[in-house]
Amino acid sequence: MHSEKEAMQSRGCCFVPSADQNENINQHSCCKLDAYDWISDVNFIEEKRYFDIVEVRFKNNRKGFFRSPEGEVLRSGDIVAVEASPGHDIGIVSLAGEIVRLQMHKKKVPYKDTYINKVYRKARANDIEKWIQAAAQEIPSMIITRKAVMSLGLDMKINDVEFQGDKTKAIFYYTAESRVDFRELIKILAEKFTVRIEMKQIGVRQESSRLGGIGSCGRELCCSSWLTDFNSVSTNTARLQNLSMNPQKLAGQCGKLKCCLNFEQDNYKEEAAKFPPTDVKLKTKSGDAFFQKKDILSGMMWYSYYDKPSVFIGMRRQEVQNIQRMNDKDKMPEALNAYFEQEIEETVKFDNVIGQDDLTRFDKVKSAGNKGKTKQSGNRNSNNRKNNKNNKSAKSKANKNQQNPEAKSKDNKSKNNRGKGNQNNKSGKPSNRNNNQNKPNNN
Repeated sequence: MHSEKEAMQSRGCCFVPSADQNENINQHSCCKLDAYDWISDVNFIEEKRYFDIVEVRFKNNRKGFFRSPEGEVLRSGDIVAVEASPGHDIGIVSLAGEIVRLQMHKKKVPYKDTYINKVYRKARANDIEKWIQAAAQEIPSMIITRKAVMSLGLDMKINDVEFQGDKTKAIFYYTAESRVDFRELIKILAEKFTVRIEMKQIGVRQESSRLGGIGSCGRELCCSSWLTDFNSVSTNTARLQNLSMNPQKLAGQCGKLKCCLNFEQDNYKEEAAKFPPTDVKLKTKSGDAFFQKKDILSGMMWYSYYDKPSVFIGMRRQEVQNIQRMNDKDKMPEALNAYFEQEIEETVKFDNVIGQDDLTRFDKVKSAGNKGKTKQSGNRNSNNRKNNKNNKSAKSKANKNQQNPEAKSKDNKSKNNRGKGNQNNKSGKPSNRNNNQNKPNNN
């Protein structure tokens, strides 16, 4: 059985509410699709400073706007009972005040509409108790429903279950590739849970937003953290950004194209409009060149001669435009290589500010250190070799002296004799060696 704390976390509650302790239950750090009231401390000129509509949050990303009763001021974090069909539902006030007016304007909801549902009252103790029991019943009921779907052989997947705060209705969210006849399933569930059953089909993107997860970027999914609208993503978006058409890399957790492909689409469209037409060949005295590829963000274009299609020559888009203007005037440059050499000198480098988004960052540190220390390491190696040789010779002499003490005494005597001979030479007396050299050779 799942705990009540786990059941209330899906509603953004930091702890299980009670009749006595409900303050700071709706913290901004734990709410999915939360909005911060950035004008809470602004003094308005109008006499009526309080806006009578509040934003109420229910399970996961389901929110709604409700009109508060007259004379009652609701604050963010209050647990309220709101109008539902049938009965009433329990939710948490996520926004209150003038920020709600801006949210309604953003979502194109007319705040002067008379058909906005009402807030009945602040939740009582018995309302909160029944709400907690209904939330704790959701996960076990989802497991039971999945078993019933498998027994009936229906081609559908139950993703989530949401019980209404008064335990009179339950909404079952499911995904299916085609239309499903679930009338027999509704009968089984109505007998099992004794509540009104509502089946609601959602897409795979909405399924991912409800379940949550970690994307390939290492962060929480955008649809489950802050994204509210699901715009269609086409393969033309990936083609415009020069991405490889690999479905494994372009698909997200839901199996569809990633929503983040649309984030930079406007920027790519704006920059792509600045490029010259690619179906026009460049005429030079060295030959005609045709378009190969382009990099939109860096403003680079690559061309190749017809006789050398494997050689890519890169140029700025401004240079390509200049050549096309020259061709329009029946003028031709010498070649494209001059622009390529100029491009090498003016290449724009994008620095890595963070320094930790490269998989080979550890290898680069090692290689850079080795390059900078080649000369020093070479000098150190030569010095170490000399020291090793000296140490080896000293050790060999010591070993010989220890093994042959008599040889050591003879060496000392010979050294002493040599010292005496040197002293005699200094005093002016001829040595035996000089005498031997001065003797004539009788032979």
